[in-house]
Parts: sequence; structure tokens; C-alpha cells
Amino acid sequence: MKIHIKNGRVLDPKNNIDSKLDVFIAAGKIVALGEMPAGFVANQTIDASNLIVCPGLVDLSARLREPGDEYKATLVSELQAAVTGGVTSLACPPDTDPVLDEPGLVEMLKHRAKQLNLAHVYPLGALTRQLQGNALSEMGALREAGCVGFSQANIAITDTQVLWRTMEYAATFGFTLFLHAEEPFLAKDGVAHDGEVASRLGLKGIPSAAETLALASILRIAKETGARVHINRLSTAEGVDMIREAKKQNPNISCDVSANQLHLTEHDIGYFNSNCHLKPPLRTQRDKEALSAGLKDGTIDAICSDHTPVDDDAKLAPFAEAEIGATGLELLLALTLKWAQQENVSLLRAIKLVSQTSAQILGIPAGDLSINSDADICIFNAAEYWKVSPGALKSQGKNTPFNGLEMAGKVKTTLIHGQVVYQS
Repeated sequence: MKIHIKNGRVLDPKNNIDSKLDVFIAAGKIVALGEMPAGFVANQTIDASNLIVCPGLVDLSARLREPGDEYKATLVSELQAAVTGGVTSLACPPDTDPVLDEPGLVEMLKHRAKQLNLAHVYPLGALTRQLQGNALSEMGALREAGCVGFSQANIAITDTQVLWRTMEYAATFGFTLFLHAEEPFLAKDGVAHDGEVASRLGLKGIPSAAETLALASILRIAKETGARVHINRLSTAEGVDMIREAKKQNPNISCDVSANQLHLTEHDIGYFNSNCHLKPPLRTQRDKEALSAGLKDGTIDAICSDHTPVDDDAKLAPFAEAEIGATGLELLLALTLKWAQQENVSLLRAIKLVSQTSAQILGIPAGDLSINSDADICIFNAAEYWKVSPGALKSQGKNTPFNGLEMAGKVKTTLIHGQVVYQS
């Protein structure tokens, strides 16, 4: 299959390209940019006039709910949501049911995803058995089965000796650990940021120190062991400062921020809006501004969707009892563009934060439009608005704080390995 994408504005952060160029695809690979190769005859031509042509987005945190929680979402629904949002590669945490701590489960998930011929799925294996924080999982076997890294999802390792051993083992074999920094005892039973809104609403708070205390342990042990550690979903101003200082001494540290945290604060909880019940909790305006500044200066490496589909009934419960999470795969591009516009960040830089850098962190061949690279491509209209609504979302989870809002950034076409898998 040969495809000619013409008249588009091509953005490729890896190769620092921001120019009107034609893209030529053959056998699932990008074979040329600009001039048509000799003898090239297209089977399909895509007119990208007034559109952006960029690498497919790479999401560092997207729960697919399979295996085990298919009533919340299915692999089919969530991978369709991914390509609708221009996401062509994604990492899924191991907190499925059963937990992704067995090679057979990882192989089954990879096989199911490949059969669907939609977005590429890169599982994160469980760091400890059953995510219980006691015994190390079989990381070597899980890596061979297809895991690109290891995670505890939202479950902390309370035993620092176990955390130390996992980092030593990971450092020995060059594995990347994906860790969420939260001290579980300080965060216990908390449902919102420990501040004025939680106090007014009578909600139990989670202090910023829950993140910074856990982060201090992780960063110190990472420095001592030499492990490569990625911090998922940073949420506090103090945390940004700690990462900034740690990076000066340790090149093996990276981190991301959820798109939700770049646009929302504790005040968006309003009168118990359960769609804003997230982990980490929405924090203060000061924290939001610090996260944005950290993203602009390179302290924070990437933006993730933190996609967590939840069934409607679980969100209808009172705020403190409502299930944590928000759908995000289809909003990642629009929220990133909105942030970039607000902060006067270039489109090229914005796309880098959800493609190239995310791919580098995962260690996967994605996130660029280099010659001979896989033709995983997102074509979108940066100026076209669309309304976020349950009917507009392909994800089975309709839970998002942004319901009812209009967003700029409409994906028109998504290609996976040179095949059109979504077209609006």
C-alpha cells in the first residue's frame, strides 16, 4: 500500500521539521518527505491542506481495563478511542485483574491488541508480585514477554528495602521503573487536596507532603542504585523543584504530568463533581502554575492522558465514594494544544511532549517521522473545535471533567503502520 499525504504542515520534533511537505509511505514505512521518490505511484492520496501532519501521539499512562474489568471498558473500545484521539502507541499500567505479573497474561494482552490492528500497546509489568510490595516479580520473564518497563500503578511500596532491591535489580538489567510518588499513610482515605476546598466540602485531604516525602525516598534510592526511574503524574510545586534538583545530579530521572493537572485545580471540584475525583488529586493554582513552568523549562519531560475509564454508576456515588479516574485518550491532543496556546508554546514543542519524548522514555520506535520509520501518523486540524460529550467519545468511559466544553484540535486521520485506521 502506497500513500501520498499532500499539502500538509509537517511537524517532526525529532528532526526539527516544521514545514509544508508531502509525505510518502510504502510498505508501512515513511520513504520520503518533500520530493516524490522515483517510480512512486500512490494507491491512496490524502489531502492535508490546512492540516497538521505529525507523529502519532504516544501516551505514557492509559488504562485499557482488560483483562478483568471489561464492564468499565474493553480493549476494542479503548483502542478505538486512542486512534480517534491520534494516539498510536500507549503504555498500560499493570493494575488489571489479574495483575500483569505473569508472562502469559502479557503475551495474551499483546496478542489481542495486535489482532485489532489499532494502536500499539506496550504493557508495564508489575514491579512486585500482585502489586503487594513484598516480593519482586519475574521482571526478566516479563520483559521477554513484551513489557517495556515496570510499575506499581497507584500502589506504593511501603518497605524501602523492597524498593531498594527492585531498583538494584532494574539497574543491573537496564529496566525502567515507572513510579507514582505518594506516601500511603499520609494519603490514607484522602479524596482531595488538603486545602480550603476540601475543608469547605468536608472532604478528607491528601497533603502535598504525601507526594514530596515519597518522592524524596524514590529519588535518593535511585541515585544510590543507579536505576532509571520515571515519575508518573507529578502534581505539586515542591515536587517540580525536587525533580529539577535531582536531574542536575542524576540523568536517569524523568517525569510526566497529567493533562488534567495542567488545566484544573481543587476549585474545579465545585459542588462535589465526581469527575474531578482523581489521583493525584487536583491541587492549587500555585501547583498548576509550577507544573506548567516545569513543563516549559524541561524539568517535566512529557504529558500523559492518565486515561482511566470508569462505569457511570461508579461516578454517580458521592464524591468520596466515587471511583477515581477520568477518560483522557481522546482529549490528550486537544488539552495539549490548549495548554500550548495559553503558555505561548510552539506547536512543534507541544507535539514533542506527547510523542518523541514519551517514546524515548518508553524506549520504543515511535514518535517521529524519520525516513524508514513506521508510518504511525496523526493528521489534525488545530483550528477546528469539537464539543466534549458522552456521544462524541469512543471510549466506553464517559467520565471527564471537560464534558460540555468545546476544544480546538480535531483529529482527521490516523495511520498505523501505513494503514488508515481512523478517518473523520
